[in-house]
Amino acid sequence: MTKSARARIAAKVPHVPSRRAQYSASTRRALVDVAERLFTEHGYAATSLDAIVAGADVTKGALYHHYSGKQALFEAVFEKVESAGAEEIHAALEGHDDPWEKATAGLRAFLAVVRQPSYSRVVVQDGPSVLGYERFREQEERSTFAYVLDIVRAVLGAGDWQVDEDMEHTFARIFFGAMSSAGANVSTSEDADTEAERVELAIGFILSGLRALSDQGAELADARTATTSRR
Repeated sequence: MTKSARARIAAKVPHVPSRRAQYSASTRRALVDVAERLFTEHGYAATSLDAIVAGADVTKGALYHHYSGKQALFEAVFEKVESAGAEEIHAALEGHDDPWEKATAGLRAFLAVVRQPSYSRVVVQDGPSVLGYERFREQEERSTFAYVLDIVRAVLGAGDWQVDEDMEHTFARIFFGAMSSAGANVSTSEDADTEAERVELAIGFILSGLRALSDQGAELADARTATTSRR
């Protein structure tokens, strides 16, 4: 059999991870799952590595084989929880042709996500302090910002407003900042459901204003022209 024939046959054979690789992946999953539960229940500062390895039924040496320490494990948990939340928001946006319905669906999905215990504690409350603000914001923007930008483009497109990419990003960052701040308020509120209702009402009011402008065929004033006229 030629070398090329053997290569073609090998390519058709499905790759089966070795038992060692399977065990390694299982250990990582156990560590992340247990760490997520403990970080959610007790917070990052009050959770020890001893409690994590005991819950995962592994040695501390096994933990250090996969993660450099507690912060690295937290980062893995953060990425898992934050990615799962982003996927829920993405799922809520699908199937909406009407931009205003899409925006409302995205808002409601976001408010539901920030009220989840794991997301509230790991991402909103502990994320900025453990990761550092800049890294936290970078991670957040890599996932949820894209969906905010998608909503903004749909809403601006409904008004047939001629907005360039830079202006789209400006709108998106304003809404993204407002959503992040509102999410933190909801997450830490003693009555998260009531606070979420207030946020939905407030942002819904802003969206209804944009929709009214769209229905009226109003044009977006050029910011530089408006600034010049006020001088």
